[in-house]
Amino acid sequence: MLIISNVLIYDDYSLNDRYIIFSWSVSIHQQDVQHWIHNYQFSEIHTRNYNIEIVSHTKKKMSFQLMDVETEYEKDKNLKREDIQILAEWMDKQPHLPKATELQLVLFLQSCYYRLEAAKTAIDNFFTVRTLCPDIFGTPSVETLKQQLSVSTINVLPKKTPEGYSVIVMKLLDPNPEHYHNVSQINFSDLTLMLSLHQKGTSTGIITVFDMKGLAFGHLTRFNLVAIKKHLFYIQEAAPIRIKGVHYINVVPFMDKIMAMVKPFMKKELVQLLNFHTDSMESLFKFVPKEIMPEDYGGEGPSLATLHEQNRKNLLENMDFFRWLDTLKVDESKRPGKPKNAGEIFGVDGTFKKLEVD
Repeated sequence: MLIISNVLIYDDYSLNDRYIIFSWSVSIHQQDVQHWIHNYQFSEIHTRNYNIEIVSHTKKKMSFQLMDVETEYEKDKNLKREDIQILAEWMDKQPHLPKATELQLVLFLQSCYYRLEAAKTAIDNFFTVRTLCPDIFGTPSVETLKQQLSVSTINVLPKKTPEGYSVIVMKLLDPNPEHYHNVSQINFSDLTLMLSLHQKGTSTGIITVFDMKGLAFGHLTRFNLVAIKKHLFYIQEAAPIRIKGVHYINVVPFMDKIMAMVKPFMKKELVQLLNFHTDSMESLFKFVPKEIMPEDYGGEGPSLATLHEQNRKNLLENMDFFRWLDTLKVDESKRPGKPKNAGEIFGVDGTFKKLEVD
């Protein structure tokens, strides 16, 4: 197995027009060369000096930049290269798993508090769930993404809390339930999270703030409980994050109905992190300082409109990243032992055709 320090992908469709398309750190087998050529339509791959040069003679451009993994080692003294090497070697022995990048291994190990066995479980869960649920975690069309961006705003705030927690603020933009598509909104939230993790790296934790203003009773009838169950499993058992708090503001009168739907899919540890702010923003500021909250909430940070436009631009400019992430699939036919399926993991085989709310 080669541990490659850097991957350089070039577009070389004219002899005098070679330039880097994107680069990242990766662990890769020599025999995976053909896999790369097939998936990305690259005509040749050269390895030299622990770098891979991938040359394309197509006009299909793939352009995205991931965070420099060296920054993670510099900022986190608990992160050990030898542990990442152990994870890489373990993945090398899992025939059903795709080849993760070094940055992804760092994300998983850090989010699991540097516990190797927990990281291995999370890695397997992550790639397995994403493979089994392409409707939730796949790459949407540009048109679909633009539509979802018009329905809600989901933003990672530019500044972190004093504890080093990243903060995600979610809010409806379009209150019309007819325009709300639950699965697409879950997908939108995951796109934002995955891009942020790969661009900004680890954080000591994540706090989510749900602004419920504009949420109507009609939205509940459009909830897909199977998708919600799968997503909550993914967030709790697979995604490389540390959940530190879930906060609801502008709480709606039917919040008890919502909790009755989703609480059965939550572990008690997650339930204990739920906070409902019914009086004022002051109680939220105890968890998320006023200085970093958007000005829409009496904070000192950029407005939601500004953040939304920045995130919109970032997402649409990085569709190639999402397409690349989509190639990291589990091959259940190669899994040692019994292959996994959605029914086994989530305990569901069908979908709720109708949702009835008293």
